[in-house]
Amino acid sequence: MRMGMIGLGRMGANMSVRLMKAKHEIVAFDVSADSVKALAAQGAIAASSIEDMIAKLPAPRSIWMMIPTAYVDETIAKIAPHLSK
Repeated sequence: MRMGMIGLGRMGANMSVRLMKAKHEIVAFDVSADSVKALAAQGAIAASSIEDMIAKLPAPRSIWMMIPTAYVDETIAKIAPHLSK
């Protein structure tokens, strides 16, 4: 399964690595380009923006967010138009 991961801090990066070890493909995005590069070096597909991540995911899209609570609503508003019910 190919899925998006938004947020590559300690929890998001570790969950991404675990998912990749279980043979899932991760399209990774974080506001820190260095975090994206580090995970790409471990096999993730790098995304430079949320829009880039969405473009790299086949429908129906699965996206996992590991971000601070303060950014959840804003991030959902950005991705919701691109998701199916």
